[in-house]
Amino acid sequence: MTERFTPWDSAEYLQTDEDIAAYLDASFEEAGTDAELIIRALGTVVRAKGIDRVAERARLAPDHLHALLGSNASPPFGEILRVIEALGIRLHADKAA
Repeated sequence: MTERFTPWDSAEYLQTDEDIAAYLDASFEEAGTDAELIIRALGTVVRAKGIDRVAERARLAPDHLHALLGSNASPPFGEILRVIEALGIRLHADKAA
């Protein structure tokens, strides 16, 4: 018997702002200082919210936003902050353990 798998896309399950906050909290916690994983998590949220909508709110072209959050990207922190603001989320700091 052959098992069949379907691709998983977390963006399909991020329906509410609470879902997004929980997803980002968990993703950032797991990523630690791995910038690529943090950028990938933001990209998932951008897909969930709609890349055109987020790009407009961030004042970026959709193709630039896509490239900004693509694999092996190393975007300027200022542009990441624009995306975070466009998503309607805030960064929060806690004391490290």
